[in-house]
Amino acid sequence: MKFGVSSLCTLAVLTSSILLSSQTLAAESDAGIVVYNAQHENLVQSWVDGFTKETGIKVTLRNGGDSELGNQLVQEGSASPADVFLTENSPAMVLVDNAKLFAPLDAATLAQVSPAYRPAHGRWIGIAARSTVFVYNPAKLSEAQLPHSLMDLAKPEWKGRWAASPSGADFQAIVSAMLALKGEKATLDWLKAMKTNFVAYKGNSTVMKAVNAGQIDGGVIYHYYRFVDQAKTGENSKNTALHYFKHQDPGAFVSISGGGVLASSKHQQQAQAFIKWVTGKEGQESLRTNDAFEYAVGVNAASNPKLVPLKDLDAPKVEASELNSKKVIDLMTQAGLL
Repeated sequence: MKFGVSSLCTLAVLTSSILLSSQTLAAESDAGIVVYNAQHENLVQSWVDGFTKETGIKVTLRNGGDSELGNQLVQEGSASPADVFLTENSPAMVLVDNAKLFAPLDAATLAQVSPAYRPAHGRWIGIAARSTVFVYNPAKLSEAQLPHSLMDLAKPEWKGRWAASPSGADFQAIVSAMLALKGEKATLDWLKAMKTNFVAYKGNSTVMKAVNAGQIDGGVIYHYYRFVDQAKTGENSKNTALHYFKHQDPGAFVSISGGGVLASSKHQQQAQAFIKWVTGKEGQESLRTNDAFEYAVGVNAASNPKLVPLKDLDAPKVEASELNSKKVIDLMTQAGLL
């Protein structure tokens, strides 16, 4: 069969177009996935390394804070380059979910995490957890003098004796739990009393250092800060101890770190596979063995043996998907804390 010059040119263009399309698809596949990461970088890097080694899928991390990346995703909308979002606390997940930006997670992935550590709707999932604690200096406070409840810190006798980092997503998640458990009026009253009573520091580790140095009697932080420091030199925590409120108190709140797949992701299969790996046996096992000292939330997954077991924390039941960061920021602003 003979082709004219015109036909040969058309054939060449079509062939070139097919080759370019194949190359583009290959390039997209090779590019892997982009993860907006607000979790601890060393923990997530261990997940990325393990996932890529097992699957061959490349992962690019873009690190930032909960609120920063959550708001960025809402602003970017369907044009976001992100495939996956990971957080330290769940309010940022709720922010993105309320903007209808998450895809439903695979049923097999959801089955890997207890219902207590994931929202019922299945659009995001718990990947780790951390407990609220009161870090204190035993030279300043005896066990008998410790607050029985987080709510006690609003009492006049605690004026100038405790610290927190109100601008951080960690503390705002704790207030979100209080709001869910105690209601708006009680939360606002507590925040106003907090404004009078507490001393502000920037960051949970700074709060712990101040307690360790005897600058303040105690502070509200998450548990792992002390465990991480103790595993190193212990120089910032040697004069401290942790008080667990328990009794389903707001101060016993267990904050869920979340993971979700963006509905706009062009790599749905790879993104879903990443979340499944993180919540599966290998991902959760790394929480037991590495130095992050966060709790594993996978079904039958063991946490680091140095931690107080999750079941012994007697944490209050809080629906993670209902934690309202926007309302909390409004209340904290109203109380003069932000």
